Amino acid sequence: MRAIAALRPLVAQVEAETYMTLRRGETLLLTVGIPVAFLVFFSTSHVVSTGPGPSVSFFAPGILSLAVMSTAMVSLGIATGFERGYGVLKRLGSTPLGRSRLLAAKVATVFLVEAVQAAVLVPVGYGLGWSPPGSGAGAALGAVLLATVAFGSLGLLLAGVLRAEVNLAATNGLYLVLLLLGGMIVPLAKLPRALASVARVLPAAALSDALHGSLTVGSVPAESWAVLACWALGASVIAAGTFRWE
Repeated sequence: MRAIAALRPLVAQVEAETYMTLRRGETLLLTVGIPVAFLVFFSTSHVVSTGPGPSVSFFAPGILSLAVMSTAMVSLGIATGFERGYGVLKRLGSTPLGRSRLLAAKVATVFLVEAVQAAVLVPVGYGLGWSPPGSGAGAALGAVLLATVAFGSLGLLLAGVLRAEVNLAATNGLYLVLLLLGGMIVPLAKLPRALASVARVLPAAALSDALHGSLTVGSVPAESWAVLACWALGASVIAAGTFRWE
């Protein structure tokens, strides 16, 4: 009974976070509208050369990676930053909900939004001719879970130490850098060698490599697992140690 009672504030906060997320039009545009538009545009326009095979085979995993980064880092980080700036987090932190359940609720909401993104993007990809191997679904899910922790921690790290306006600029700037170096839109092989080497130690490239591997050949490179695990662990520890309620 105590366990159930302890879960009630968490469940209530997840419901509140989900409701607030779904009623923000700009959030839905960022997390669903833009990824779908990118997937359709790049898969059908041949603006970027992706090598042999249909373009959608490269862009579908890449846009799924983009969707995870958009939700876990940008949407979560910016919303949390403004909640902190307005004093919302301080008030929530003083309630029985507490810090751990508040952060758990935010992460759970991210996972729910990512499930909606996958439910939209995967059928669109299939409609464009994408045919991923079913054997890679488990590995893809594992990579998304690690990446969500990594990106979510980065978003909370920035939100927890910067003023809301500065956090907004910093998060969008980091998003742009990771987008360009993440192998989501432009293959890493197209980048200069030195830049590609730097990109491969970043979480965006590790996630896109993991999803390309799992959803194309059915296996994930060991390097991608290592990079994602290091970012998930390191960023979460730093975010937890530096996050301030106000």
